[in-house]
Amino acid sequence: MEQVVMFLKQVINGVQVGSIYALVALGYTMVYGIVKLLNFAHGDFIMVGAYISLFAMTGAGMPVWLAAIIAVAGCALLGVLTEKIAYKPLRNSPKLSVLITAIGVSLFLQNLFLILFTSSPKPYPNTVNIPAVNVGPIQI
Repeated sequence: MEQVVMFLKQVINGVQVGSIYALVALGYTMVYGIVKLLNFAHGDFIMVGAYISLFAMTGAGMPVWLAAIIAVAGCALLGVLTEKIAYKPLRNSPKLSVLITAIGVSLFLQNLFLILFTSSPKPYPNTVNIPAVNVGPIQI
């Protein structure tokens, strides 16, 4: 019985992690489908949004919904600036040039945030208080 419970817990964990992977894959697919560019900075834009929302909630004391709106606006602005500065000048260049630029933008954002905020983990505030649901011996 204990092995069945452990298996079901791992299935739930797998669905949760897989859902996050699916969202990231959907973002990559949408970007590639529209601009025909594999944007290696995609995950870094998400990192910027996470930092914006973290500092909006902890530093400015904003509610989670307002912090999310500000993070989306910040990421959209970053995306537009990156498009204008890094990608648009290379629109008619070979694909390899655009690919290398995308890797460069990714490395730039990673290292900038590493310098600004160090590599130490930052606790994200609890945003939703949902009581646990017990299904027999399994807690969700």
